Amino acid sequence: MNETKAISHTSFVVPERVISRIDVAHLVRDAEQLENDFTAAKVRAKAGAGKAPELKVTEQLTDFLKENRLKLKDSQDCTTLVKELRTLRDEAPVVHMTFAVEADHKSLEQMVQWLRSSIHPQALLAVGLQPGLIAGVYLRTPNHVLDLSLRSRLAGSRAVLQKELEALRAGK
Repeated sequence: MNETKAISHTSFVVPERVISRIDVAHLVRDAEQLENDFTAAKVRAKAGAGKAPELKVTEQLTDFLKENRLKLKDSQDCTTLVKELRTLRDEAPVVHMTFAVEADHKSLEQMVQWLRSSIHPQALLAVGLQPGLIAGVYLRTPNHVLDLSLRSRLAGSRAVLQKELEALRAGK
């Protein structure tokens, strides 16, 4: 797989396009399919069948392999990659972000890039939707919760808002 050292999920560089655990699960599925294709090609070669069909590698898996400087030569390399990707999927730190409206993919890529440079190089996002937030984001990690929404800001300023409204009413 990699000529210089044994690969481990702890050393993986996760491409920006890989945002969530679902994206890592897609990488696992793609690597499993490649493993099956390698195995099928080997069986065909043993059976004396004609030329094996060309192996198909998805764009996302290609990006991942390039980022990590990996070359898959056979099904054993794929098996190792699948195992390590599964471990990455299960153990990578996840930051849960809930938005009032759906976030576009480009914005999520920028957020995950910042998280990976500032918090953890393999951080993943779990994105949710809650229209009641009005604006902003509700952020949750395993040991922190931050409510950065307009709803919480308004709730925290309730007394000030009531005082200002009463002053406006009295001025009429």
